[in-house]
Amino acid sequence: RLMQISEAEGKDEILPPTIQKIIKGYNKYLRPFFDNGPVSVGMSLDIASIDTISEINMDYTATIFLRQRWTDERLCFDGNKSLSLDGRLVEMLWVPDTFIVDSKKSFLHDITVENRLIRIYPNGTVLYALRITTTVACSMDLSKYPMDKQTCTLQLESWGYNINDVMFYWTRGNDSVRGLDTLRLAQYTVEDHFTSVSEAVYETGRYPKLVFHFELKRNILYFILETYVPSILLVVLSWVSFWISQSSVPARICIGVTTVLTMTTLMMGARTSLPNANCFIKAIDVYLGICFSFIFGALLEYAVAHFCTLHRLSSKELPKPNFVAWICWYLCNIPNQTKYPQYIQESFCLQLQLMSNPVSSESVTENLITSKGEDFIGCSSPMSVMKRLFCIFDCFHVKNPYHIDNYARYSFPLSFIIINVFYWVYYLYF
Repeated sequence: RLMQISEAEGKDEILPPTIQKIIKGYNKYLRPFFDNGPVSVGMSLDIASIDTISEINMDYTATIFLRQRWTDERLCFDGNKSLSLDGRLVEMLWVPDTFIVDSKKSFLHDITVENRLIRIYPNGTVLYALRITTTVACSMDLSKYPMDKQTCTLQLESWGYNINDVMFYWTRGNDSVRGLDTLRLAQYTVEDHFTSVSEAVYETGRYPKLVFHFELKRNILYFILETYVPSILLVVLSWVSFWISQSSVPARICIGVTTVLTMTTLMMGARTSLPNANCFIKAIDVYLGICFSFIFGALLEYAVAHFCTLHRLSSKELPKPNFVAWICWYLCNIPNQTKYPQYIQESFCLQLQLMSNPVSSESVTENLITSKGEDFIGCSSPMSVMKRLFCIFDCFHVKNPYHIDNYARYSFPLSFIIINVFYWVYYLYF
């Protein structure tokens, strides 16, 4: 205790007479206007730099100059000039207990000395300035990444003094925050910023709160050159196989597998700087998924075309089993004790013969109509329906497998262009 008294006396001896007169009888543990209502604290900010904006950690790191002004009637003195004091003398004065709400990590610069400023005016107004580097949390919506806009905030509150003790306000409204107009960020552009005044409600009471909002728009040019253009070129490269002969199996398989693997590598590289969260389906993921689907579809197209070609060649070389004849023989030889009438069996046999051998259709039809008369006419309706069903299934049969590549040359680029139009219109304007 004696040491503290001696240190205080030593400080009084060092201080000039004006400061000694001000400090004499001053109690730094009591706020100004202790019995006469709350003290008003005005604040202003200068944004020196925004160093990093991390999507993985969802935060940003900024260096700011925080300036606070308030009036302390106990510090009034005679004169017309302000007094600039050493920052270390702040320990002898009352200062607001301001803190940054969402700060993860902050520090006060102390090279070469602590970057603090104290200035006292004759009317008792105190200017207290700090240089702080802080990492602040920022909740981001990455569903439209990289065509997204993020709104981050910097919130200032009083830790111990509620609204009955301290009131916060911005000294110049929206102009209280400066430095963003000249700020240059690597990946973002500051589109808008504004300030607001509110109150923070906790279990212990209501506390003054100042909020600085700023909107960041991501620059998409980097992602177009880094991700979108390479993915489009890979899709176009996969279409080259449509102009290569189907007999060149190694060439077409090499193009397909190479583009699939390259696209997979590109998709993995695009996610390295993003959080591994399942709740975010980002715009870039959707586009890479579309490109991967087209590349994989081009590989499957060749597999289908090659299979149809081999199947057609084998069907020409090997005799085709006459399943129609077997069915006809079975239906035409069903015993009469069955529930199917004889004319239905023969008419169904006729339809199968017509589909298998259209050349003899006229003669077979005339013979069956002559022999059965009106009974055949009565069963022609269900037989026609069955014939149409066979025609529908026959539509899926590829008559010439070499035409598959011709269809793919037009359908793949056209569908890719249409999907791109919908993609860019949706993510840029909605």
